Amino acid sequence: MGVCASSPTIKLKRNGGRSSNRLEGTRSDYIGRPKGIVVIDVDSDRVQELKQPTQARRIISQHPNHVLCNSEAMSVGTCAPHVPDDEELQPGQIYFLVPLHQAQNPLSLPELCTLAIKASSALGKR
Repeated sequence: MGVCASSPTIKLKRNGGRSSNRLEGTRSDYIGRPKGIVVIDVDSDRVQELKQPTQARRIISQHPNHVLCNSEAMSVGTCAPHVPDDEELQPGQIYFLVPLHQAQNPLSLPELCTLAIKASSALGKR
């Protein structure tokens, strides 16, 4: 999922009615790239966007029997790697809160596509 979530999109800048295909702004300004830290609960589809850096343990402690997974590290046929409790969550990244029982099984292509749709939907609602 890493390539899907992090591919930058060109922003068009209007110059007196003309369009320019020059890249503008910082990487986190591109469409589809969050500025803050986005956490998506896969059970409830609840989206939380954090503006300040925080450690994973803060999120995990609020959601027993769940693990936190970085969307960039998820791929088909593997179990989603858990973000360590003491790791600082990074701005511009999307994280999924996954039930422990679900995180212990390798991800199928349909499951990964469902997560990508949830992330896309969450980013579109910001």
